[in-house]
Amino acid sequence: MRLKDKVAVITGGTKGIGRVTAIMMAQQGAKVVFTGRSIDAAAEVEERIREVGGTGIFVRADNKIEAEVAAAVHKAAELYGPVTVLMNNAIASDDVGSGGDSHVHELDTRVLDEIMKAALYGTIWASKAAIPYMKQAGRGSIINISASSSVGAIPARPSYQASKGAINSLTRQMAFDYGKDGIRVNTIVVGFTNTNSDNFKKMLADPEIRGAFEKLVLTPYLGESSDIANGAIYLASDESKYVTGTMLTIDGGALCHQAQPQLDFLSLRARAVPQD
Repeated sequence: MRLKDKVAVITGGTKGIGRVTAIMMAQQGAKVVFTGRSIDAAAEVEERIREVGGTGIFVRADNKIEAEVAAAVHKAAELYGPVTVLMNNAIASDDVGSGGDSHVHELDTRVLDEIMKAALYGTIWASKAAIPYMKQAGRGSIINISASSSVGAIPARPSYQASKGAINSLTRQMAFDYGKDGIRVNTIVVGFTNTNSDNFKKMLADPEIRGAFEKLVLTPYLGESSDIANGAIYLASDESKYVTGTMLTIDGGALCHQAQPQLDFLSLRARAVPQD
């Protein structure tokens, strides 16, 4: 098992990428504590962890409240020993998806605060609680979840982009500060990923929207939560012991090219070059 003897905390672990990662990390031998706000959703994740033969429990925590975030990390250490893996995944999904995160000139400061607290502050708070345990263990891996839109903007998401851009910088800073303690810090830059939420199901049921996303990526398929979870397992494992301060992009190649009109550039070049 790739994560045997690891103790992992995953914030925002009741749905989407966090849910799948919690199950897969437990299957790979980690003892997992995952957080979130939905007790009903958490019960299903706990059941799936048991089904795959893993060990893991839910600790209810709102990522916008430092005391609750810290308590979840401390609970993991109390139950299983020093925390050696932390995946900072939680965001203020209600505020991000509600349309409240709009253009800067229309932005409600309450929405800005909620999004920044959940994503950026929550990342700092969970790391703040976990790092002493990692120092105690002499090793650790912090995996921050960012987004491709933090390096290539999408419309009307200033709070979200700012929080993820800050996480990219924070990753490098923590990697520098704690590398000699045996603590590695990396970011996964997540591209369009079908998390199987109701919103994604609605979007992908629309042929025009699905076609736009399929055109964006270079792979013949769209990303799934397990693709991100596999990256997280790599960064959590000793396989990546020499990897720190990086941004691992998992986006089907979307960021590696510029959006272009559907033109045959070879044909255009041939027409532009005078023929003898």
